[in-house]
Amino acid sequence: MKQVVFFLEEPSAEAMLQGLLPRLLSPEFIEQVQYIIFQGKSDLEKRVERHLRAWQQPAYFIVLRDQDNGDCGQIKTKLQAKCIAAGKPQTLIRIACHELESWYLGDLKAVEAGLDLSNIAKSQNKKKYRFPDNLSNAAQELSQLTKGKYQKVSGSRAIGPHLRVSGNRSRGFSVFCEGMVWLVNSEQGT
Repeated sequence: MKQVVFFLEEPSAEAMLQGLLPRLLSPEFIEQVQYIIFQGKSDLEKRVERHLRAWQQPAYFIVLRDQDNGDCGQIKTKLQAKCIAAGKPQTLIRIACHELESWYLGDLKAVEAGLDLSNIAKSQNKKKYRFPDNLSNAAQELSQLTKGKYQKVSGSRAIGPHLRVSGNRSRGFSVFCEGMVWLVNSEQGT
């Protein structure tokens, strides 16, 4: 059984994934998940190639990074080049546009349930929450919407188990979920 190894720029991504992955992956894969957390996107970009090159066990590799204010295509191309140079060209690379919190704003029911709030989900049809990937300040927006109750790591841990695999308004979240399912199923022939 191959491991599933995530290379993440921050602990909040791990906190969210721990709640989300049981709905994306079968139990045998969940037991094999490992998280390598870097100290921000610069650290991830600087060290990911070395980590990939050193990995000896069979694994599915996933790099998850925020876009922030960068160019999504350039970020992905740069990370792909590092994965190829490390001898791991099959690595799945996903960029959260603009921030991981865009994924949460795409499913306000999950935010409401995870943070034990009321009347948040009704905002989902407001123009700015219909396309949360377009918000360049998603973390700030989420904090304001929840009146400060959202905190990066604890909020991600609380919201992750409630994120719906389908129906999220964040296109980036949907692409991430589709990529995860494809990656793990592709080599099994299913």
